[in-house]
Amino acid sequence: MGSVEQLEPFITSPYWMFLGGILCTLMWQSSSLSTTAIVGLVASGFLPLPSAIAAVLGANIGTTGTIWLAGIFVSDGLPKGETLRIAIAHTGVNMLMAVALLPFVNPIARLLTKF
Repeated sequence: MGSVEQLEPFITSPYWMFLGGILCTLMWQSSSLSTTAIVGLVASGFLPLPSAIAAVLGANIGTTGTIWLAGIFVSDGLPKGETLRIAIAHTGVNMLMAVALLPFVNPIARLLTKF
């Protein structure tokens, strides 16, 4: 078995946590579950706040997988028509938000610690 110290390069890097948030949400199909787990890890002191913010941004992107899956099942293949436009809009908005905010997770965390 490994130790927690082996995870430190990953949990202290917002970019790795961003990818982790995407992957966990894609697997669980629930951004609420991902966010709840992230809040618990921050409250326990295991996860630093900047990494948690990045993971939540990733969870927001991961949740777009649900609309793509729904589109696949409704369209018998890749989404088409309105389903495709909705999936692209949902994914695009979440990607735009993540790209805009991910470089600023440290300042956001500093701002949040003042409350």
